[in-house]
Amino acid sequence: MDTCLGLSVVVPVLNEIASLDELIRRSLRACKDTGRSHELILVDDGSTDGSSEKILAAAEAHRGGVVGVILNRNYGQHAAVMAGFDVSRGRLVVTLDADLQNPPEEIPRLVAKMDAGFDVVGTVRVPRRDTLFRRLASRTVNAAARRSTGVDMHDYGCMLRGYSRAVVDAMLRCRERSTFIPVLANTFAKRTTEIEVRHNNRPGGDSKYSLWRLVNLQFDLLTSMTTAPLRFLSAIGVCLSGAGLALGFLLMGLRLLHGPEWAVQGVFTLFAALFFFVGAQFVAMGLMGEYIGRIYEDVRARPRYFVERIVGLEPGLRESSDLQGCT
Repeated sequence: MDTCLGLSVVVPVLNEIASLDELIRRSLRACKDTGRSHELILVDDGSTDGSSEKILAAAEAHRGGVVGVILNRNYGQHAAVMAGFDVSRGRLVVTLDADLQNPPEEIPRLVAKMDAGFDVVGTVRVPRRDTLFRRLASRTVNAAARRSTGVDMHDYGCMLRGYSRAVVDAMLRCRERSTFIPVLANTFAKRTTEIEVRHNNRPGGDSKYSLWRLVNLQFDLLTSMTTAPLRFLSAIGVCLSGAGLALGFLLMGLRLLHGPEWAVQGVFTLFAALFFFVGAQFVAMGLMGEYIGRIYEDVRARPRYFVERIVGLEPGLRESSDLQGCT
């Protein structure tokens, strides 16, 4: 029997109990509108508001159509998506946020675009319904992602995206812990495109991306996908060394012209230069520490997540190795 489906929709869930019923109803209807066999995979990422119980109930009620994947604690949005990828069986895989800001009704449009031969279909939220701070942070991430991948996409932060089975399988073979999925997918995709999708106001609850999470996301992107910061630091080091040398000659000349009293015996100049270079060294050591920390995490080869329970998956399809034939 063919174990593959036409479409898998993977949704990471963290404390979204208020929107889950509507999410499931609208997502299943959108999947049905594509006219192909499908599954809705809900991955609970350590929710504490009862979302996991609701997911398990939905998987029992819609057995074969809804799959519940319960992680034993919170591992982060992208790790939860990878857990959903690992049990997905679709030839096409769509990811979606659980907060309903991106309407599930956009899923058929992504599927139609992937049917045209694209490996990755990104989306651009129009009009964007987030705060000014979130939009500015998103622009920073998008610019860094475009530079690191060379793929000109404009909204890497939107979770509503489509991937071919080949790209999903390639991502699953990558074992690094710090993973920014949209960027990782583009490194394997031959043909990429993006479409505009609606973006609604959040119906309830709060965004799970605080300032600190956004900062961590930026560090994940920089250190997991590119060594550009290290090259940038090297360039800064050369410039600082040259500037320090030039400043030294300038101060020496002015001291000879105006005497030691002009420079207060050089004390203030010395302290200014010292503080500047010490600060630059700390920045450099911090970034190098980030890379060394990533290396340490990867060489230990610990799993990205631990799946506590799966409900709704047909017998015999638990292991990801059973899914490699979905091409």
